[in-house]
Amino acid sequence: MQRMGGLGGRDLRRQALESSKTVSRKKRNKEEMQSRDSSAANSRTHSTNVSRQGSDADDDDTSEGTNMSIASLEDDLFSVGSEDADEDEDSPEEWKVRLRDRMEEMKDRKRSSVQGRETTLASYGAILRSHFALDQIKSSSSELVNSMVKSIKMEASERETCLALRALEATILTLNSDSIYESVYSVLNVAYKDSESLAVKAAAINALGTAAVYGGASEDATSSIMDDLMEVIESDGSSVEAEDSAEVVVAAITAWANLAIDFEDMEDKTEEAMEVLVEQLESTYAAVQIAAGQTIALLFEKSYSDDEDDYESPSDSDDDDPERHQNRIASLKLYDAYRDRNQLIHILSTLAKDSSKSVSKKDRVSVRSSFNDILLTVEEPTRGPGYRTHFGRGGTKALGSGIIVRIHQKGYLKINKWWKLERLQALKRILGGGFLNHYEANEMVFDSLPIMVAGSVEKSAPRYRKQ
Repeated sequence: MQRMGGLGGRDLRRQALESSKTVSRKKRNKEEMQSRDSSAANSRTHSTNVSRQGSDADDDDTSEGTNMSIASLEDDLFSVGSEDADEDEDSPEEWKVRLRDRMEEMKDRKRSSVQGRETTLASYGAILRSHFALDQIKSSSSELVNSMVKSIKMEASERETCLALRALEATILTLNSDSIYESVYSVLNVAYKDSESLAVKAAAINALGTAAVYGGASEDATSSIMDDLMEVIESDGSSVEAEDSAEVVVAAITAWANLAIDFEDMEDKTEEAMEVLVEQLESTYAAVQIAAGQTIALLFEKSYSDDEDDYESPSDSDDDDPERHQNRIASLKLYDAYRDRNQLIHILSTLAKDSSKSVSKKDRVSVRSSFNDILLTVEEPTRGPGYRTHFGRGGTKALGSGIIVRIHQKGYLKINKWWKLERLQALKRILGGGFLNHYEANEMVFDSLPIMVAGSVEKSAPRYRKQ
């Protein structure tokens, strides 16, 4: 895996994030209160409409859709840790007591009801996303995982199943276990293939991807999952009885992309994948188009050397000598990512300028913004997301790639490669507003992303956060 860490990084991280507040008591308790109200009323209606973006979205206002465009990151990712900063936090004793109670309820299933399990899973998942609770759950991890697996197998209600799947993802990220994949693969594989609920299918695909990336899947197992997911994408979901479900297709694309990041040799898989992903650029769903486009950019990036030193933006001397710059780019190429690159550039240029009229006006803005970055990478794969140039009296100067994710205004992450963006999106989907706490304390989350840089953002860095 392409990870950056080490003792120096951990010290920097702790120094920069010390005394920061992330998620308030009000935000963390909201899910539990809503769940109790819902259970008391007993009036919740379940839906499997293709436009649904996760069955527990009503229960956790930190939940994410299955995919985010680069444009939408402006509203979501670039204020990491700033939510409800004025609110008081739970004391460690308070959330630990609540977590302990939820854990006991999960282990004692004999006297539980569907509504009770929904409430318990909603609260347990919210606590685990908001806090790094390894010390609290590790001794009961087998029982907790077994309880969630039973909820997924039984599928007593769509809501319970989706809450169990989301809670399982948070548990996997917390435990840092190389054996958990083997214990959950079978049930997740069956859930996304056989469930009658589109929301469950999408959530199960997300959970399967998380289990494979963070739960110890072998390269052979990863390859097999990627092949199955590519079949889902190619068939527009019909291979798992989810025909034309944007929710399921986007989940499959994003899970596939995160698995591809860690796959050692993508040359053989890239050819087939590119054909399928290029077809998905014609989708009438903006989320599908963006997910496919970002994965295409990732595959072009992986087709070039990943040497950190070689992968930086062009130097001033290269700008003065275009031929030297092109020779340098050519020397980094490992293999052809796509057979008809010119045709692909034409398609991406069209999307960057004017996306399909079948896509809503609001979505067209996101599509155009996202595909500007995707196009730049396909044209020159050493350019990552957020690539910018500066036009001045001395001519054009490359500022390089980098989407800036500011954290509590104590420091920032520079997301200058597509694999980093994919990882960040996946972690934000799983952890929501608790991302900062996990980045600070959870080694697995921290090692999945570049080290935070302390201090203010450079003037030349692209800024996407609204002022």
